[in-house]
Amino acid sequence: MKGRKIPYTKAELAWLSDNRTMPISDYHSAFCKRFGRDDVSKRNLHSLRKRNGWKTGRTGQFVKGQEPHNKGKKCPEGVGGRHPNARRTQFKKGQTPHNTNYLGHERVSRDGYVEVSVAETNPHTGYERRYVHKHRHEWEKVNGPVPEGHALKCLDGDRQNTVPSNWKLIPRGVLARLNGGRFRKTLAYDDAAPEVKPSVMALAELKHELTERRKAQ
Repeated sequence: MKGRKIPYTKAELAWLSDNRTMPISDYHSAFCKRFGRDDVSKRNLHSLRKRNGWKTGRTGQFVKGQEPHNKGKKCPEGVGGRHPNARRTQFKKGQTPHNTNYLGHERVSRDGYVEVSVAETNPHTGYERRYVHKHRHEWEKVNGPVPEGHALKCLDGDRQNTVPSNWKLIPRGVLARLNGGRFRKTLAYDDAAPEVKPSVMALAELKHELTERRKAQ
């Protein structure tokens, strides 16, 4: 009955404590055979070990150098991964997933930028391809790498327009003035009308240049 306390004699508890490192199946069968108990389950003995703090010496994790007990053994035919139903959905040699994204695949990021898969090693995963911003990738093909301390600013406000001529190389100090932030007192570049954008850009560049000159004095 659930919740019923199972009594153990001192001899039984002593045996259970002395043999606590045995695998639970062997532990249970050996105990029942030795003491003629048929009212104790594996779960009961497992709970007993936990309540008494009896350590088994096993963490459930493989340690360095330890080999799985089934290493090199094939799963029996007709069960597990060799069951006919399982085989139907398994990948065949040379098969690729239906959602594989190949070289040149494009996607749009949460920030609205187009990203493209290029043949560059991913520094985080080591994979042979990685996604980069397409506008920067295309701009650098024409103009070379973006210098340190600089960024590319979209001129027409359409971040998905990745044509290199639509992106202007500017110092990050200018970018801050164009984006707002502590410079929000002036009109943000992206909020300006198309005919006003060049003036906003020129003013931001001028202010940045004046600031840099004062720093240099």
